[in-house]
Amino acid sequence: MIRDILLIQKRELESRLKEKYIERADNSKKFESSLINVIIGPRRAGKSFFAVHALSKPDTFGYANFDDEKLVEITDYNEITNAINSLYNNPKYLLFDEIQNLDKWELFVNRLQRQGYALVITGSNSNLLSKELATHLTGRYSVINIFPFSFKEYLDAEDKELTESEIKEKLVAYMTYGGYPEPLLKKIEYRDYLSTLFNSIIYKDIVKRFRIRFVQAIEDLAVYLISNIAQEFSYNTLSRVTKCKSVHTVQKYLGYLEESFIFFKIDRFSFKVREQIASNKKIYCIDNGFIHAKAFKFSPDIGKLYENIVAIELKKLEMDGIANIYYWKSEQQEEVDFVVKQGTKIKQLIQVCNDLGDIKTKDREVRALLKAGKELGCKNLLVITEGYEGEEELNWFGIREKVRFMPLWKWLLQTPKAF
Repeated sequence: MIRDILLIQKRELESRLKEKYIERADNSKKFESSLINVIIGPRRAGKSFFAVHALSKPDTFGYANFDDEKLVEITDYNEITNAINSLYNNPKYLLFDEIQNLDKWELFVNRLQRQGYALVITGSNSNLLSKELATHLTGRYSVINIFPFSFKEYLDAEDKELTESEIKEKLVAYMTYGGYPEPLLKKIEYRDYLSTLFNSIIYKDIVKRFRIRFVQAIEDLAVYLISNIAQEFSYNTLSRVTKCKSVHTVQKYLGYLEESFIFFKIDRFSFKVREQIASNKKIYCIDNGFIHAKAFKFSPDIGKLYENIVAIELKKLEMDGIANIYYWKSEQQEEVDFVVKQGTKIKQLIQVCNDLGDIKTKDREVRALLKAGKELGCKNLLVITEGYEGEEELNWFGIREKVRFMPLWKWLLQTPKAF
């Protein structure tokens, strides 16, 4: 039976290798046979596709996808490796998809590495990161994070050079529908695909896995958050506006939603750790397409969509260990969208403002940026805009600094991000 399951998976894999593949930004990262190679990211973001194309060039590899109920019910894991060796002729590498679904996966992986296998494992749960890996994997490991398509990868799917005008048009589509690969490459209707995926993550990766009894509570929480992207929240507020019974339940459920890569939060910056922990957070979604598919709104807030895209790009840097991301707010409620911190230094302050046509809006955004720059000792001040580009020396109550303005499309294509 196990061999039959893996044989069907092998056929599916061979079929997928014939599909169009867009080179990912992480393609420069190579798998090492001496390490446990871990690929982390949202469900359906392209983790296995990335791994398969990376492995199919120099090496043979065996494959098992544990997003299969029949396979995860198996108790004798030797049957899995025996079947893989038979089907793939004793491969050098083993690729295990959605490994978190396998009970005591870490013991299995550790044993296989001790036996000399080269391993690549993927997971749609962020708990495989940091403390989980450090705690459970006794062998050395490396981590690659795969998100839905970046804007550059989204444009690469066009297979042609685009004019600046065409790039701006594509940004509108990307900002609305997001970067999930499958609906883009297979021309599937976005809203239905992403709504189904969102529900599947809620029920399969959260409700079922964590045996949640009050399903309506986590549904309410997810819908409320997706409808209030780029907004501040407190756990007390969330417990009042949803059917969650307590602050503890809200914290637990939000943790599940973050682990499953639907949402992520950022802290308010403070030099005092206790103050940072106690302050409100801001919530963002891993892909703008989910907002389009699930938010309970009749018309989108373009400014919030801009801000969410920037947050996603900065979150990638945080997950890769390049920077830590916060927002800033003064006692007078002036706000800067993003504080980029590397080590002990504040490297950049970023304000996202798609509409600078209104002079009052521009003054408000820049005033907060200048004030935060003075308080945090940072002179690298950036405003991400819809179209305006330039540099201005601005003055506000004796604070005089240069502020750069850059269109969102250009900032997204700037690799690596310059801090």
